[in-house]
Amino acid sequence: MKKNILILGAGFLQKPAVTAAKKLGYNTVVVDADSNAVCIPLADEFAHIDLKDKDGIYALARKLSADGGLASVFTAGTDFSASVSFAGEKLGLPCHRYEAALNASSKTLMRARFTEAGVPSPSFFSVTKKEIENGVVHALVAKLGFPCVVKPADNMGARGCRMIRRDEEVEEAAFAAVANSRTGTAVVEQYMDGPEYSIDALVYGGTMTITGFADRHIYYPPYFIETGHTMPTAVDAVKRSELIAVFALGVKALGLTCGAAKADIKYTEKGPMVGEIAARLSGGYMSGWTYPYASGCSLTEQALLIACGLPPEYLETHRIPLAFEPPASCRGRESPFKLYELMCTRTSAERAWISVPGVVSDVIGIDYAASVSGVKNVFPRSHLGSHVKFPRNNVEKCGNVIALAECRDDAVAAAEKAVSGIVVRLEPGCDETEKFLSDETDKDERGFPPSAYIVLDNIDGISGTIPAGKRISCSVPQELRALFASDDEDWNHRTLRTTCALFDAVCPDHQALDARTFWKAVIRGGIQGALYVSDTAAGERS
Repeated sequence: MKKNILILGAGFLQKPAVTAAKKLGYNTVVVDADSNAVCIPLADEFAHIDLKDKDGIYALARKLSADGGLASVFTAGTDFSASVSFAGEKLGLPCHRYEAALNASSKTLMRARFTEAGVPSPSFFSVTKKEIENGVVHALVAKLGFPCVVKPADNMGARGCRMIRRDEEVEEAAFAAVANSRTGTAVVEQYMDGPEYSIDALVYGGTMTITGFADRHIYYPPYFIETGHTMPTAVDAVKRSELIAVFALGVKALGLTCGAAKADIKYTEKGPMVGEIAARLSGGYMSGWTYPYASGCSLTEQALLIACGLPPEYLETHRIPLAFEPPASCRGRESPFKLYELMCTRTSAERAWISVPGVVSDVIGIDYAASVSGVKNVFPRSHLGSHVKFPRNNVEKCGNVIALAECRDDAVAAAEKAVSGIVVRLEPGCDETEKFLSDETDKDERGFPPSAYIVLDNIDGISGTIPAGKRISCSVPQELRALFASDDEDWNHRTLRTTCALFDAVCPDHQALDARTFWKAVIRGGIQGALYVSDTAAGERS
């Protein structure tokens, strides 16, 4: 009889775990609160259990262990590593200790462990809803200074996470963070200025092997929207070694000893500083797609072997040793692990496409994106009828493209070319879209969402009518000629030239358009703004 692997989560990001477990010959049992989760049909069995319900998960794990044997409890791409360790530790399975997993799940505990161990990380305080209501948070924020960052103590995907730039933003931001916390607690911390990186690792038997080091591309303050990542990193060798050393010290401080670890870490003017370390493989597409493409290693499979108490043979035969080279702030510290790395030999680039607010009437260009040379995957997340918005977290993007190439420039170019060909068309007559195109923002979000293009010249003087059917590329007003000639791109990697050409291809028979309204919509919303104005005009004339 096959032994079972109990996998927490049955969403799309758990597909590599289900696939790898079946390949290794195990019976796969998935649990999720969503009985319609996409990976349920791929698994052998499904149990309807909320991932927060650690007691329910343990009860199922105990039953599986008694009935036919349980090899491991596992998750990837979820924020419930504590539930894994709660069940795994009770049943004597290989896993991080429950206490360590809690340290990696609660940002309050995490920051405290880092402070105790001298791991470089930002100063912080925790705050509850009651403290926000009592006005305490203003004084605490003042001690940190602006800008600072507020985030839920226990969530992922940048939900409820944002920068606080001035006093008028404090309360709304803090309330939003608490609302996204399962424990009703938020963390407010110093803002770390500097490039950010994601690092995956597998930890077991006193060793720590780096299994992915990516540059994160994060934009659109006051939020932290990751528009993609590129692997391997382009950071120089010295900084790279320092970042890995601080990651290792952070893993030790949390007590992680058997399983995956994932860091979000920045290189600041003070050197490396840890944002977060999770006791799991990375979410997004890094551990399940971009790293396997770039390295040739099925990372999820190797992580599963460790979770089953088996040797990860591919990892052990392909990894190379690393020196422990901490930054000046950590000099004199000994390496807490024997350090290794399984290197990437090619470049993977993941890029997201995003939308202005509205309701989707069509998604154009998916087949084109998939046909771009070097593109491995196109993953749409929005469809006809979807409500979309300019993202305030990393689960509100409209889709993702992954490209692979021998060199970095080619991989990045392929991913961005694919994204630039995808258009999310919006229904006319939507208040959310109208508000966006009118540049209406809340006082606590000043400057957000941004415009597709930055125009220094005043365009209020644009007047007249664009005749029906006339090519937009031939109708660019004087006020926008410099932008039309430039290589400035919008959030989906389109210049004004490519936006105009795309509109001409999609709407060759457009109605007559008010020039000022049209071009303002283009500057604010890119091709989506152009199509929205054209579709609105067509509806008014029908």
